Amino acid sequence: MINLNDIKVRNEQPNDYLETENVVREAFWNHYTPGGDEHYTLHLMRQWSSFVSELDIVAIYENHIVGSIVYNQSYIIGDNGLLYNTVGLGPIAVLPEFQNQGIGGYLIDYTRNLAHKMNFCAIVLFGDPDYYLQHGFKPAENFGLRTYDNFYKATLHVCELQKGSAVAGRYFENSKYVPNEAKLKAYDSQFPTKRVEFNTPSQLRYKELLTMCRSFERNWRTR
Repeated sequence: MINLNDIKVRNEQPNDYLETENVVREAFWNHYTPGGDEHYTLHLMRQWSSFVSELDIVAIYENHIVGSIVYNQSYIIGDNGLLYNTVGLGPIAVLPEFQNQGIGGYLIDYTRNLAHKMNFCAIVLFGDPDYYLQHGFKPAENFGLRTYDNFYKATLHVCELQKGSAVAGRYFENSKYVPNEAKLKAYDSQFPTKRVEFNTPSQLRYKELLTMCRSFERNWRTR
């Protein structure tokens, strides 16, 4: 078991990029989908105008990157007509052999403090409630917060950074990843070959979570 006092955190540097992307690849491979593209998404995200470089943080153990967390600027358009500047969390990744030792929570806490000092109103994310509800996040539906297309989703969560900033309204992400299988395959060729698995328990859990949504002012249903 790792002592978190032995974990150092700092901003990611350009010479970290490939190592960090490998950490993300290892963490997500076969987790949500067969194979994975989260590492490629991170590769692209750093070029987005919405990418928050101050919140691009890596966790170091014995001079190796074992964890990573990144954010993009996002916003809420409240039903009250006001705009709230937020940040979207993700991906957050920890090498499999270092998981369940508190590193992910440590990265969340560290960057939450930074985001608060940067005057963002809230952190918003799409993720598994079994994990994020343990780390200061609450279901967005509790506040009347929906997706941009007016759906409540079981995966949408919010953590207030300013009192009263989690409001009823719609959540918008500034940038959106558009999959390109050919580019992903070419990019992925620089990493070690890994086996692609289908219908793992975590993949089935993810599919179930994706169906748990309801439209504004309607009952929960499978979309």
